[in-house]
Amino acid sequence: MTRLHLSSLGLSCKALSLAMLLALGSVAQAADEPQGFLPTIKKHTVLTSTVPDNGDQNPYAIVVAPVSAGKIQKDDVLITNFNNAANLQGVGTTIVNYNPTTKKLSLFAQLPHELATCPGGVGFGTAMTMLKSGWVIVGSTPSNDGTTDTKGAGCLIVLDSQGKVADVWSGPNINDPWGNMAVIDNGSTATLFVSNAGFGVGSAKGAPPVVNQSTVLRLELTIADGKPPVIANQTVVAGGFGEQADKGVFLIGPTGLALGKEDKLYVSDALGNRISEIWDATTRTSSAGVGRTLTHDGMLLRPLAMTMTPAGHLLVTNGQNGKVVEIDPATGKQLFARWIDANRAQTPPGNGDLFGIAMNSAGDGFYYVEDDVNMLVLAK
Repeated sequence: MTRLHLSSLGLSCKALSLAMLLALGSVAQAADEPQGFLPTIKKHTVLTSTVPDNGDQNPYAIVVAPVSAGKIQKDDVLITNFNNAANLQGVGTTIVNYNPTTKKLSLFAQLPHELATCPGGVGFGTAMTMLKSGWVIVGSTPSNDGTTDTKGAGCLIVLDSQGKVADVWSGPNINDPWGNMAVIDNGSTATLFVSNAGFGVGSAKGAPPVVNQSTVLRLELTIADGKPPVIANQTVVAGGFGEQADKGVFLIGPTGLALGKEDKLYVSDALGNRISEIWDATTRTSSAGVGRTLTHDGMLLRPLAMTMTPAGHLLVTNGQNGKVVEIDPATGKQLFARWIDANRAQTPPGNGDLFGIAMNSAGDGFYYVEDDVNMLVLAK
């Protein structure tokens, strides 16, 4: 018979209790640590209407100003309007400016719809950025009657910090600049990535076909002191993505662009319901086609605008419901999906309401626009 020594039992129990406490503490600590960015978001604050005095509506692009220049203060939020007061798509000609400190909305730029050097005229879409040198570059995806029947190829418009046209870029590689830009800005030089969703797209009547001609264009810029940016080189780094005319949203095509580690560019392929990965994004001299699939389906429901968190996760808005999805690009895992527009007037809730998204300057929240009510919102 084995004898049980009480002293040994006491030590064993103490050791076991200590181990259990340490284990429970580790579990509690792990539970307290956010495993992603979206679980840290606690509140959604409506900041302002995005409608200027001329009645333009349908907010699309969002850009947070990296510097103060002209009319713009650092951390101001610039927003494009795609529709006019009559709610016709592709004829919005205004960019508004929200100042987070004063909480006031002002008009940054208002252009005429007719702009001779821009094929089809002006209809501000989701492509926009502001450089450290103070120049604002914005894409035009224009229409004359609000439909793709009268769609023009559009252009990229360079605005100075007062909102005045300084240059217009067009050409065979530019056809309806559609997606929010990914940018590397070194001051005197910059690299821009923008998707184009207009090649071969026709009328939205009936059942419009999917055309696999959408591209991602890389523009390498030089910026002399006090002079507008100049395109030094341009390369189509990806192509063959699906694009389609659509009555409700004008065009469906790759919208979100974000640069990650190891020179990878991430593209939200809306019609493919996936996120694509383009490797050697800044150095490649030819197209990677549609790239490699990072993740698809799951929580994604027509992925549109995209931004990157300070930790390197992707936040992607859904076009067919009011959710934003968080993705870890290192693994391709879809981590979380959160409702940010649950308007039940649409089916599913929030369907067609979300477009632009951008991190705030502190990196602890993000701005987005609710297209259905023309509002800028901060999630934090």
